[in-house]
Amino acid sequence: MQDTILANAHLILPDRTVRGHLVLRDGMIAEIGTGAVPAGATDCEGDFVAPGLVELHTDNLERHIQPRPGVDWPLAAAIYAHDAELAGCGITTVFDSMRVGSIPSRKDYAPYARPLATELIAQITRRNLRISHYLHLRAEICSESLLDELAEFGPEDRVRLVSLMDHTPGQRQFRDTTGFRTYLHSKVGLDESQIEDYFAELRELSERNGPAHEAGAVAFAGRVGAKLASHDDSTRDEVARSAAHGIRLAEFPTTREAAEECHRHAIRTILGAPNLIRGGSHSGNVAARELAEAGLLDIVSSDYVPAALLSAAALLAEIWGDWSRAMACVTATPAAAAGLSDRGRLAPGLRGDLIRFRLAQGTPLLRETWVRGRRIA
Repeated sequence: MQDTILANAHLILPDRTVRGHLVLRDGMIAEIGTGAVPAGATDCEGDFVAPGLVELHTDNLERHIQPRPGVDWPLAAAIYAHDAELAGCGITTVFDSMRVGSIPSRKDYAPYARPLATELIAQITRRNLRISHYLHLRAEICSESLLDELAEFGPEDRVRLVSLMDHTPGQRQFRDTTGFRTYLHSKVGLDESQIEDYFAELRELSERNGPAHEAGAVAFAGRVGAKLASHDDSTRDEVARSAAHGIRLAEFPTTREAAEECHRHAIRTILGAPNLIRGGSHSGNVAARELAEAGLLDIVSSDYVPAALLSAAALLAEIWGDWSRAMACVTATPAAAAGLSDRGRLAPGLRGDLIRFRLAQGTPLLRETWVRGRRIA
């Protein structure tokens, strides 16, 4: 394969940003330099060149398999569209979030993770996808079917992350149930009496199955070699419980108290890019910017807006005055947290997963994406 040489670029390195050139060879970063530019280089016109983005939690694939409520889309077509969208946003490694744990007796949430994962792995095997895909199973503790659904997965299924979710009313994300009530009323059409009955059912379900489901999900992660994450920690006690499981990743802590406690336990925090960009949480949780300014934000996830990931990095660069630190939140730190040591930084010997972008009135404009040294977008 012929070398790809990117010159006249602002290279965002782990510890500084320099104007220089970068050489891609055989799918890897072969050289980084600031001196004479090798012949045959592409002039990047002063654009930024950075590592490809690493996304640990996105629900975007769910949106493609069901673009509207009750509308199921062919899985292969949904996967192709999702993959292309992420490539076009500069994401080169993704942990596709899939929920496991439903309530079949209510018939309001059909299990979907196993068939979707089977199709995704088939597409990976056939080399039909542009970027690297792994599985992130979101294990719903307050459910009926969690253990049965987890039993359908094994070490061969590329499950690299398991997060423990508990949407029992009155705790974690729904410690204040106002937002949950609004959703059930406006989106599901339940009246107040039906909502109260539903909440009672969920609390009973959590009491009956919660301990066994939590223990089972932790054991499952160990069996398949996946990292464990908590979800929506709100209190010091919840963080301590996460730490007792050996968890080192906390998705979307809902309070500053929880984020501070995570850092005391050496647990990295993951905050949502939409929260950061919008200036606050749509559900009333702590603002990501507040945590960033306090040094309590470690990783950013696009959550439900893939294009938000690069924009969030640019905003963090403005807040901190440091492009290297900002880009690490969407590249090196999530890669390291997931156990991927071959990507996430611009350094010789690492994978040639790169992005090229510039700022247009302060907003990142992605121009090119490479995976393993091959331009894919």
